[in-house]
Amino acid sequence: QPSGECPEPLPEENPEVEPEISLNVSLLGDITQKGYEKKRAKLLARYIPLIQGESLPCLGLPGSLGIGFVPSGLTKRGRAPTPFVIPSKHPSASEDEGSLRRQGRLASAPFQSHSNVEPWLHRVIQGSSTSSSASSTSSHPGGKPAAASNTAPAAAAAAATVLADLMAHAQLDNHPPPRGTTALGQHSPRPQVAPEGSPRLSSILKHKASGGVPVSSRVSSKIQQLLNTLKRPKRPPLKEFFVDDFEELLEVPPDPQPPGPRAPAGPGEPPSSRPPSLLAALQLLGLPGTPFGPAWRLLPLDLGHACFVFLVTLGKLWSRSVKLSYTLLNKLTSKNEPLLKPGDRVALVFPNSDPVMFMVAFYGCLLAELIPVPIEVPLTRKVSRAPEPLLGAPCSGRWSSPPRGGRESLVLLLPPSPAATVSRPLGWSCLLWWHLPGPSGLALPKEGPRAWLTARFLPSQYKTSKEGSAVGITVSHASALAQCHALSQACGYSEGESARGGVVGGGSSANRMTNTFPMFLMKVTPVGIQRCPKARVALVKSRDMHWSLLAQRDQRDVSLSSLRMLIVADGANPWSVSSCDAFLNVFQSRGLRPEVICPCASSSEALTVAIRRPPDSGGPPPGKAVLSMNGLSHGVIRVDTEEKLSVLTVQDVGQAMPGASVCVVKVEGPPYLCRTDEVGEVCVCSGATGAAYYGLVGITKNVFETVPVTAGGTPISDQPFTRTGLLGFIGPDQLVFVVGKLDGLMVVGLRRHNADDVVATALAVEPMKFVYRGRIAVFSVTVLHDDRIVLVAEQRPDASEEDSFQWMSRVLQAIDSIHQVGVYCLALVPANTLPKAPLGGIHISETKQRFLEGSLHPCNVLMCPHTCVTNLPKPRQKQPEVGPASMIVGNLVAGKRIAQASGRDVTQLEDNDQARKVALFSPRQFLYLADVLQWRAQTTPDHPLFLLLNAKGTVTSTATCIQLHKKAERVAAALTERGRLNVGDHVALVYPPGVDLIATFYGCLYAGCVPITVRPPHPQNLATTLPTVKMIVEVSKSTCILTTQAIMKLLKSKEAGAAVDVKTWPTILDTDDLPKKRVASVFRPPSPDTLAYLDFSVSTTGILAGVKMSHAATSALCRSIKLQCELYPSRQIAVCLDPYCGLGFALWCLCSVYSGHQSLLVPPLELENNVSLWLSAVSQYRVRVTFCSYSVMEMCTKGLGTQTDLLRAKSVNLSCVRTCMVVAEERPRIALTQSFSKLFKDLGLSARAVSTTFGCRVNVAICLQGTAGPDPTTVYVDMRALRHDRVRLVERGSPHSLPLMESGKILPGVKVIIAHTETKGPLGDSHLGEIWVSSPHNATGYYTVYGEESLHADHFSARLSFGDTQTIWARTGYLGFLRRTDLTDASGERHDALYVVGSLDETLELRGMRYHPIDIETSVIRAHKSIAECAVFTWTNLLVVVVELEGPEQEALDLVALVTNVVLEEHFLIVGVVVIVDPGVIPINSRGEKQRMHLRDGFLADQLDPIYVAYNM
Repeated sequence: QPSGECPEPLPEENPEVEPEISLNVSLLGDITQKGYEKKRAKLLARYIPLIQGESLPCLGLPGSLGIGFVPSGLTKRGRAPTPFVIPSKHPSASEDEGSLRRQGRLASAPFQSHSNVEPWLHRVIQGSSTSSSASSTSSHPGGKPAAASNTAPAAAAAAATVLADLMAHAQLDNHPPPRGTTALGQHSPRPQVAPEGSPRLSSILKHKASGGVPVSSRVSSKIQQLLNTLKRPKRPPLKEFFVDDFEELLEVPPDPQPPGPRAPAGPGEPPSSRPPSLLAALQLLGLPGTPFGPAWRLLPLDLGHACFVFLVTLGKLWSRSVKLSYTLLNKLTSKNEPLLKPGDRVALVFPNSDPVMFMVAFYGCLLAELIPVPIEVPLTRKVSRAPEPLLGAPCSGRWSSPPRGGRESLVLLLPPSPAATVSRPLGWSCLLWWHLPGPSGLALPKEGPRAWLTARFLPSQYKTSKEGSAVGITVSHASALAQCHALSQACGYSEGESARGGVVGGGSSANRMTNTFPMFLMKVTPVGIQRCPKARVALVKSRDMHWSLLAQRDQRDVSLSSLRMLIVADGANPWSVSSCDAFLNVFQSRGLRPEVICPCASSSEALTVAIRRPPDSGGPPPGKAVLSMNGLSHGVIRVDTEEKLSVLTVQDVGQAMPGASVCVVKVEGPPYLCRTDEVGEVCVCSGATGAAYYGLVGITKNVFETVPVTAGGTPISDQPFTRTGLLGFIGPDQLVFVVGKLDGLMVVGLRRHNADDVVATALAVEPMKFVYRGRIAVFSVTVLHDDRIVLVAEQRPDASEEDSFQWMSRVLQAIDSIHQVGVYCLALVPANTLPKAPLGGIHISETKQRFLEGSLHPCNVLMCPHTCVTNLPKPRQKQPEVGPASMIVGNLVAGKRIAQASGRDVTQLEDNDQARKVALFSPRQFLYLADVLQWRAQTTPDHPLFLLLNAKGTVTSTATCIQLHKKAERVAAALTERGRLNVGDHVALVYPPGVDLIATFYGCLYAGCVPITVRPPHPQNLATTLPTVKMIVEVSKSTCILTTQAIMKLLKSKEAGAAVDVKTWPTILDTDDLPKKRVASVFRPPSPDTLAYLDFSVSTTGILAGVKMSHAATSALCRSIKLQCELYPSRQIAVCLDPYCGLGFALWCLCSVYSGHQSLLVPPLELENNVSLWLSAVSQYRVRVTFCSYSVMEMCTKGLGTQTDLLRAKSVNLSCVRTCMVVAEERPRIALTQSFSKLFKDLGLSARAVSTTFGCRVNVAICLQGTAGPDPTTVYVDMRALRHDRVRLVERGSPHSLPLMESGKILPGVKVIIAHTETKGPLGDSHLGEIWVSSPHNATGYYTVYGEESLHADHFSARLSFGDTQTIWARTGYLGFLRRTDLTDASGERHDALYVVGSLDETLELRGMRYHPIDIETSVIRAHKSIAECAVFTWTNLLVVVVELEGPEQEALDLVALVTNVVLEEHFLIVGVVVIVDPGVIPINSRGEKQRMHLRDGFLADQLDPIYVAYNM
């Protein structure tokens, strides 16, 4: 509404609107809170004035409008009225800030015009006399008094408040409620820090769960002390989000909002007349006959001397510049064609202590129409890499080098003196290095000097961005001249004045003033400011004043009364006010006047933005503002008191430069003008700014051609503005205030924090006692869609670890209380190790790069992701699963095909010929392996079945059919005679891989005993391997142990007695020298269901499980493998597997006897001495089918990666391999198999040959690729969907995609179905569930000491809850899914592919989702090159990551942050503990699978001997 016009007040009972509300409510039925608010807002919109642009709501409405009118309509309908949601202030904000916001809301009423906002701003911009970090006298006493508070009527204020609340709720359908409110208008309780007994944090210190063992390390002892210092409540978490594809995030509007009007542009005073060009002024002043005095004087290092060592007049500057320009164009090459032409770039590489030669080189380049590029180069090689923008040098890929256009030469000008030679950075050798000669070495041009009146070419400078990339900024001659003239006019320079400073701003030639340059750095001799002889103007930085304060005790006779301007070059730094106040406190008694301190603000793009005018120029008085950091973090200005710690005191940097106009625009989005109480980016419209980014057209338009617009979209000026990168606002009298820089801005949770502010807070925590020279770097890294604050500090060499954690805990508390933001990572590095900038400061971008690359090498680190990361995604609600009430139509469930598949029918593929032949030998219709071996010994006695190779590739032992049969008979005779064993007794076979193991196995079958194969203990590691042997012997109830003589001595040795009780071993028989006796009769099993052997194995979860295999299951297993792989007596296979359990045992001991093929046995231990043994054997014997494990494949990939040429020279050819199958009980490692295929492709290995198998405890062979059928398929699934037990197929390369390879073809006679893990109902196609199997070679049950029937029934006799409830299934304990492909199998039907996702027992239930350890481990291994292996597990609801470090120990702490980052970014999980260990600590079984539960037990028992343990807070 226009000002002064108010809508008509509504009566309390409106007959028009009330029936409409009632009707709508009755139609909606059970209306929700959100729906009610939307309907209410829509109905009341016509009666409420909208706030648009700069208009405000009027105060004529009665207060009962928003309180009693709408609820009355609901009351008449018999419904309880819903209370209004009154937005509350942020819980973490202080009461004063909340009261200020309420005052700001009341002040929004139109009791005064919008144009008169200065009284409020004067209340904000106070002339305070104390800075935020030190109490001192103000540098500018005085200032305008604060305006009196407005006294509006209480009723009007209340009405405005109600109306503002009502307007806030009228838009609740478009925006979420403000932070600090719930959906019902109640305050969200702030979560407290976990108490000592809570399992979330205190469990890091003490494992109080049952059976827990405390973990001790050199870090964990400090955690309790750290917790005690962080007892203040946490901030409320951010609104949680979870968008499926992360296309958009939930945005919370910043709170509070700026209510002020739009801030107009602040113009500077009009410019005065000026010379036509900078070179023309220098020519005018430098020609012979001019009366002007010296332009520069260089002082010696020892200020006690009275004489000057060097003096340069304007005439000498002109003449030397002319000589240099002629030399550059004509004398750099001996050829006729000049090396440099007008427009070429010339880099000026001069140290900071030689400004005169730099000025000569600069003006010489301008006279030669060359483009000078000043380069700030470090003086030593220890400093971080030097910038090479615009040079095109190949020394660093991080510097953005724009493409060269046309012919451009690169020449680097260096100082003439060898002593002042700058260290040549690496990678610059390709450029032409030319040392500037002395005055006598410069040639004088034959022609007279020309007049330089027009600007043709652009000098260049550079800047380094926040990310570390460098860009060049072009500055025209006109801009340089305008800058000099504006500075001369603003500072009131006059002829003959003396200025003091390290780098004096341009304008000396234009105004003919005398400048005095020091030849030293202020850091070396910090008393240079005080010893300035009658200087009128001094140009310093905050650090110069700080160093002067340190050295002022040695200078008693100092007088600064001659200064009329003390220009503070970095006045844009908000914390420079502390240095100004401290400097004034000390030197005010020595003649320094408060009004002469003149801060200024500058940027690389806009050059000088604003400067405070000297007191004699009649400018406005200086101002100072005490602002709330909480308000600044929301981008608004809120006044506060200096008694608080969470305030920022800033001083003005003066007004805009003459001829310039300054405005403040929003940082993000279109360049809308900010309001008067809003912080934005300062923009300048002037002819004295930079022109463009060199070679970068896109960002040039956004920065140098910005057109600010009003709220209605109207441009405020016809001329474009230049963005300065400074954050601030325009105060009274058009004074510019700067509160930070865009490069140091960190946006955390939609709140803005400045890196300099965080550094100042950290320095306030005992900086002199701990931090080395105050060197602290603060930056932000993006993790999980938000910026995270990282603080890196150099600690003193004498600081102890106790001091480190005390200081870190205090810093965390200080930053949390002052800035209300958490620090994600706090790292401490040794002294003097952070990369340095050219002037000695910390190179922030290089430090950040080292942090992200893992090359920072901290000595202490503390991660706090639990307190900082509050935007973790929500677990989705579980989808409605298939239950007994679902409708099943045929083979469809829930509208999809039931996920069920089966292999070929065994009855149609039975090898009837072999069965008939064996039936002639044995009248029984079933095939027993003992019968098959006897039959083969009679029919084909000399047929070789086994060949055993050693590390040299020679055959150490063989076994034909008759040899194996006779040795089995001798073993059976020894068992019955020497061992006195009965039928059914259990016998442990403790043998190394070889033929003896196979012979003793069949000897047990001949004697009617039950064999158990056991891996022998390792002689060098008896303490860990012998207890496993003892456990298997005891659990299996073995009454006898068969072994070799060497192992028998080892089992009874003294070393073994230290690990186990050797007296409790059962009878031990060695089979080295058996008598040549035959067993009286071979045992005949009474039934095929008789137990044949026990298969014991330690699962990846650390459970020792032995399964019972009957004679029927054993024969069925061999028959399925024979049919799938087409194994016949004429075939030959190579087996490189351990022969003790699972499919490896079946391939090693069973299949050759059943099928008659020849097995080439390669023990995996032999590969440790000869990595190429397996591949060489496959090539030598021309093997078509071979089996291996993942550990063997990984050993070949790592050991033979660089030896393929050597293998080819040895005639190794793998083209004969038709099928290479990896035996595993896990998800296929597709990365390893692909690497293996690509690596040995040059040796003839086909990529189609490599495949995987799948088996488990209940069925050792479910899938096996075989020699026929389609190739294995690969699909890509969404990793996030797997966490919710869903399968979502995506394209290759999609975000969060996970490749899954088919686990081979289903064996003949095997049926597979996918069942729900909880309801046990069948699932549809491409649904994730547990794999159930039904097969003749299923194990018959677990063999345990107590014979737990419940475990047996659950795993081996499962039935579906609905559907086919008659079939008996065995639960594999693995998650997977079936998918019908477009391929056809051998029978002509469409092929069903089985994809294994992971073990159900190993999954991690975190935050309501299911994670597979292999996925997290794969991400962690990719995080850093020094991570050799990784394993994860949970401990008291904390995720523990164990990392093997393959590198120097100084890289150990680098891995902590990298591991935490990658797990957060890719899996949305917070790592609780990071353990860095040596290589080989993570236990791995014979199949190459990680024993995570064994690792967990070692962690809890403190047996890992870690390098470092980091507990993330």
